[in-house]
Amino acid sequence: MTSMSRARVARRIAAGAAYGGGGIGLAGAAAVGLVLAEVQLAKRVVGNGTAPHAPSAEGLYGSGYAAGGDPPLRLLLLGDSTAAGQGVRRAGQTPGALLASGLAAVAERPVELRNVALPGATSDDLERQVALALADSRRVPDVCVIMVGANDVTHRMPPTRSVRCLATAVRRLRTAGAEVVVGTCPDLGTIEPVQQPLRWLARRVSRQLAAAQTIGVVEQGGRTVSLGDLLGPEFAANPRELFGPDSYHPSAEGYATAAMAVLPTVCATLGLWPAEEERPDVSRREGFLPVARAAAEAASEAGTEVAAAMPSGPRGPWALLKRRRRRRVGETEPSPTSPSGV
Repeated sequence: MTSMSRARVARRIAAGAAYGGGGIGLAGAAAVGLVLAEVQLAKRVVGNGTAPHAPSAEGLYGSGYAAGGDPPLRLLLLGDSTAAGQGVRRAGQTPGALLASGLAAVAERPVELRNVALPGATSDDLERQVALALADSRRVPDVCVIMVGANDVTHRMPPTRSVRCLATAVRRLRTAGAEVVVGTCPDLGTIEPVQQPLRWLARRVSRQLAAAQTIGVVEQGGRTVSLGDLLGPEFAANPRELFGPDSYHPSAEGYATAAMAVLPTVCATLGLWPAEEERPDVSRREGFLPVARAAAEAASEAGTEVAAAMPSGPRGPWALLKRRRRRRVGETEPSPTSPSGV
């Protein structure tokens, strides 16, 4: 599917979500049913190597920066098993811990991590998760990271409903004063036991939903980072290294690379990224595009950020598409700080 046709489909899904429609399919109910059956079979065949519960990583990170006197930044994770960190055994290997450590190092401030993500959750669970996040009006998160979408595909949730639930969650969090970064639907075509032609179909369905999610999120004032195959070309090149024991959830190395793709955007939402990085770099094919076009391009390339730009133009709202530099697994990075009391 070309970028332009994906943009058209994403616009239709996002419009259906905004105006209450529910009948726009991603790739046909029968075809999606085949993807569902294949993925569920894959999970049964290889799912016994995963820890049944994600390790808890909640706590204070970067406590050594407390001497500076600034209160901790509040980081909240919402979503499904990817946000929870299912598939690894140590708390420090979860994406929440990795993001909190990285944010503390960049901000030179402590970071308080809370995680309300639920393994197995679909986007309609975000209403409950947001309610938990905002239960105490005195402790609104500074920045929220949402990772959701894969279960929407495998559970055959109508894409308009999926996008509507996500957009509503983003709007509630933004209205409360939190910044929001969404890691869009990952590429289910990277799940090793899924065979062709369903691998191709799973990739197509995932990217269509990711593009539609991007439109819904950006229109509510959030930013997205396309997870795609989570790790760009590394997943295809090193599947044994970058998948966990169940071949479904990422390994520790996989989560580390995904977290490093999201971290620059988290920092940018808080004004912590270098100013020169905020300007579009033509050499990296960055720039301003109609939001649907930006969403479609981002869905095709993992690690690509989309943020709202000019409110409107001849072809509707515009967005800034950025391809921020990020570390790959194996590259040197700062030593993560440890959570206090975890």
